[in-house]
Amino acid sequence: MMFLLLALFVAGAYGCGLPTYPPIVTRVVGGEDVREHSWPWQVSLQYQSGSSFYHTCGGTLISNQWVLTAAHCISNRSYRVYLGKHNLKDNNEAGSIAISPSKIIVHENWDSYRIRNDIALIKLSTPVKYSDAIMAACLPNSGDILPNGAPCYVTGWGRLWTGGPIADILQQALLPVVGHSTCTKPDWWGTLVTDSMVCAGGDGQLASCNGDSGGPLNCQNPDGSWDVHGVVSFGSSMGCLHPLDQQCDDQKLRCAMDCITFGSGT
Repeated sequence: MMFLLLALFVAGAYGCGLPTYPPIVTRVVGGEDVREHSWPWQVSLQYQSGSSFYHTCGGTLISNQWVLTAAHCISNRSYRVYLGKHNLKDNNEAGSIAISPSKIIVHENWDSYRIRNDIALIKLSTPVKYSDAIMAACLPNSGDILPNGAPCYVTGWGRLWTGGPIADILQQALLPVVGHSTCTKPDWWGTLVTDSMVCAGGDGQLASCNGDSGGPLNCQNPDGSWDVHGVVSFGSSMGCLHPLDQQCDDQKLRCAMDCITFGSGT
C-alpha cells in the first residue's frame, strides 16, 4: 500500500489539487452545495443491483488510474467509479464518465472490529484523461501533521440527515482538525485513537453522514493547492446531527482520514 500510494501519482496537463474552478469555501458550519467541478478528484463509488447502479461511498482520484476509498465500503459486489459528477441524478452530465475497476486492494490489516486501516485502493480499468471536471488530488508529505483547528473540508453525497435521502448535488462542509491531545480525552475517543490517527469535527458541528464514507478530507496549502489528508470512515454513533467526535485513520501516510460516516456507510 505504501509504495503504491507514493509511486502511483502521475501528473498530467493539470497539476494536482488545483481545480480550474476553485471551491467557494466559507467558515459556515454545515453542508452546502458545492461549486460545480470545484472538487474534481471527488468520485462516486456505485454498486450494481440488477441492471442499475446506486451510490454507496465517495472516493478520491489520486492518479489517472487509482482511486482511494475506505475499506468498509468494499464488499462482494460489482462496482463502478463515476468521475466528474456533480448531480447524481443527471445521467448526461458533461465531462462525467463511469469506469469499472480492474482491481480492488483492501488493506491487508483492515480490522472491521476496531476500525483500523480502513483504506482501500481501486485501480480503474482504463486511465482517465484529466479535464476541468476530472483531476487528481495532491497527497501530503509523509509525516505531515495538521495543526489543531486547521480548516479542512469534507465532500460527498451522503445522507442529508439521519435516515434521510442522499444528496443529489455534491455537498461540502467545514470540518476543522482536532488536536491529538483533545481527541484522546475520555469524553472524545480516548484510547481508541492511535498515534497514526487524526481527528476532525466536534463542538456540535453538522457534518457528513452515511454515503460519505471513502470521501476526502480536503485541506488547503499556502500555495492554494489542496491536499487530501484522508478518507471518511466513521464518527459519532449518535447520528448525523449530533456532536461530532470524528476519528481519522491516516494509514501511516496521512492520506486516509477515517471520518464522518455513521454506521455502515451504505
